[in-house]
Amino acid sequence: MISVFGSKVGKEELEEIRTSIENQWIGIGPKTNLFEKNFSERLKLNDFVMLDSGSNSLYLAIKLLDLPAGSEIILPTFTWISCATAVVLNNCKPVFADIDLETQNITADAITPLITGKTKAIMVVHYAGKPVKIEKIKEIGLPIIEDAAHAVDSKIGDKYCGSIGDVGIYSFDGVKNLAIGEAGGITSDNSELIKKSRALRYCGIEKSGFEASAAKKRWWEYNVVGFFPKLIPDDISASIGLAQLKKLDELQKYRKYIWDTYQDEFSKLSWLNIPKDADGNERHSYFTYFIRLNNNKRDDLAGYLYEKGIYTTLRYQPLHMIPIYNSTHLKLKNSELLNETGLNIPLHPNLSEDDIGYIIKTIKEFGSKYNL
Repeated sequence: MISVFGSKVGKEELEEIRTSIENQWIGIGPKTNLFEKNFSERLKLNDFVMLDSGSNSLYLAIKLLDLPAGSEIILPTFTWISCATAVVLNNCKPVFADIDLETQNITADAITPLITGKTKAIMVVHYAGKPVKIEKIKEIGLPIIEDAAHAVDSKIGDKYCGSIGDVGIYSFDGVKNLAIGEAGGITSDNSELIKKSRALRYCGIEKSGFEASAAKKRWWEYNVVGFFPKLIPDDISASIGLAQLKKLDELQKYRKYIWDTYQDEFSKLSWLNIPKDADGNERHSYFTYFIRLNNNKRDDLAGYLYEKGIYTTLRYQPLHMIPIYNSTHLKLKNSELLNETGLNIPLHPNLSEDDIGYIIKTIKEFGSKYNL
């Protein structure tokens, strides 16, 4: 079965892990510090704090804003559950906005009518790595939580996505562009938020004994600055991340090659809508390839591809349609249309040339079978 998402790891990652094991350092340590430094330099960030997952990074990002209980946070409904769950876990209310049909991104026009006196922040998500038109959203004047989980290599002008809002997060799980396994992180130009992030991620301990040992006599004594779970990463994950960082340009080049091949081949199919490329001042990350069918054959296509050994999915089921968020009364037409017509097909660096050709050929065969 050809997987819909995937990563490419090998001897370089094993070598980085080997040196950590030989040094008997598998928890948070020097490799974590080095990854934070190298990642910051790569994306020209003011600073970066590595955490154990992108989902927990979202939770911490909202916590840093110190919003009153019951605050409303506007976010796209067409996104992963962690976005809304992080809001709820911070005692805030998710307010779901519809997205643009072509880009699958939230827009200022969708946000503005939802603003009330309780609205205290906006969350934007760069779907598939296509940058959100964030400058217009910044004009609204509310704090912005920027989810760059799909957008580690995306840019608007000379600014990397994740570094444009008030606080930004990244995800490095096993299928992301920078695939570590389970890890994430947070960035901000506000040095106080970074300082608070480092303190909170280790159970709210301001400084560990090891960090404090050079500065004070009784280094095992510590101060707790907040009640918080343990969100720290480890040097094994950071080792994989260091190797992946060195490969990122190469991996991105191959992702773009697959994307461009799909764009060229599928643009000839009248029954299929292809995703939107980056605009002139943007750079895309090509995390996933999202097609839309302009008929009622999406489920048939997914089933046909599955039978032929090609796995597909829909990312994402609109969150307002999931009962737990108490928003099923909403009618968000673009997201609901995508829920019935959209499909993510394989795009990742572990695809071979034969895989790419086979996927294209099989999708075209489906069109011929149904006279589309």
